[in-house]
This record gives sequence, structure tokens and C-alpha cells, in this order.
Amino acid sequence: MWRLGVSPEEIPQRLPHLILSQVFDALSYYLDRQEEINEYIERNRIPDELIDARVRKV
Repeated sequence: MWRLGVSPEEIPQRLPHLILSQVFDALSYYLDRQEEINEYIERNRIPDELIDARVRKV
């Protein structure tokens, strides 16, 4: 969500099982390991042609 422009303060409003300190902890972890995590995200990305069009619009 943060990478899509949602502020850290808004994330717990959208994901109520998280508290703000958990969001900041996760962002800190991500920023410390950004290259490694981005590589993992890319390796696990589902190609657009395999995603049903109804889901892509969400």
C-alpha cells in the first residue's frame, strides 16, 4: 500500500489488524533491505496475461 502512495498513518485504517508501530516496523525493515525484497517481489510476480481481467480491474 505504501508503495502505491498510501501514507503509513492510513494503512491501519485499511488493515485494522495492524497498529501504526507495526506499519513503521515493516517499512523500516523494507527500506533496510529494499533491493533484496524487490527482487523477491519480482520473482513472485504473476504475469499480467495470467491474471483474470475481472481481478486486474480491482
